[in-house]
Amino acid sequence: MGISVTQLLIVLVIVLLLFGTKRLKNLGSDLGGAIKGFKKAVKDGSENDTNLQENGQTLEGEVNKKDHENV
Repeated sequence: MGISVTQLLIVLVIVLLLFGTKRLKNLGSDLGGAIKGFKKAVKDGSENDTNLQENGQTLEGEVNKKDHENV
């Protein structure tokens, strides 16, 4: 039930005819930039979480600390 090679080639030719090479190049470039930005954001977020855990700082810890100060 998968897509055969001939079916895939037919779909690619139709897409190429509809959009043209210049538009597909721009689309590929934009998609690549978006993926790169997403990976960078995920990496930065995980590094930030690791740094907070190493320093003993967490969002829950800060909230609990503030709750105990108010009491």
